[in-house]
Amino acid sequence: MARKKKSTFERLQSGEMNRKQRRALRERLCATDPGLEVVHAHAAGIDVGNASHFVAVPQDRDEVPVREFGSWTADLKRMAAWLKECGIRTVAMQSTGVYWIAVQELLEAEGLEVYLVNARGTKNLPGRKSDVQECQWLMKLHTYGLLRNSFRPPEEIRAVRTIWRQRDRLVKDAGRAIQQMQKALTTMNVQLANTISDISGVTGQAIIRAILAGVRDPWELAKLRDRRVTATVAEIAHSLEGNWREDVLFELRQVVEAYDFYQRQMAACEEELKKYMAALPDRRASVDPALSGSESPRRDKSKHRRKNKPGPPCQH
Repeated sequence: MARKKKSTFERLQSGEMNRKQRRALRERLCATDPGLEVVHAHAAGIDVGNASHFVAVPQDRDEVPVREFGSWTADLKRMAAWLKECGIRTVAMQSTGVYWIAVQELLEAEGLEVYLVNARGTKNLPGRKSDVQECQWLMKLHTYGLLRNSFRPPEEIRAVRTIWRQRDRLVKDAGRAIQQMQKALTTMNVQLANTISDISGVTGQAIIRAILAGVRDPWELAKLRDRRVTATVAEIAHSLEGNWREDVLFELRQVVEAYDFYQRQMAACEEELKKYMAALPDRRASVDPALSGSESPRRDKSKHRRKNKPGPPCQH
């Protein structure tokens, strides 16, 4: 079976091109007619920005082949209408921050194919774009098929990912709040963290909230110990003899309130995730009834197991 010939982009990415070949490709790309095969004849390039976007189409499609559009939704609609008037079917743009999301969603809704390109892919390509704008360079590379489209999951998966990432940020914030609680206690020389393994557990949170409620007696606080804690009541009481500073107690109260807020937000995210997960299609593999019995065909590995053959006798 004949091996498939690699594209120019694949050869660049794999490092198969030497310096001489890369220099030759750079000269071809910078030339008016690179002599490369046109892959996307109706291609455009978009330089995505915060306040505005620059769009380039082929020279023969419009008297002004490079135009600037604002980032407002109305401007994006004008951009899509202009691209369709120019006969554009596919566009390429870099994944700059989060500014590309609105552009891609609107263009795809208008029926245009959008190539979301990683900036590293364009940097790996030889040639400089000092004499042209970024959008023109992207259009040229996309025309000759030198850009690779990034994978983007379907809408339902993107929704789950958004909520999951938000929950992950809340988990990290809650972890930092626990560290700040421990710092505040240590500042007052309350060595609770040296007697229990985790101050975010039942015992640790009960003692911290009792302190904020005004309890100062170490033995009264130690009685809040959960039976599963290894440390004794006397050890916990000994660790709770501290210097009760009002400013640090105020800090501790603020941190505990923030921690409770993060916990409520995480619970809300979990409820939202349940709704999105329930809407996903069931991808569990169906079991063939004929194979659901006690016996199932298994591959005989013994036939394919490699046997260690004795080597030739040593020559002394």
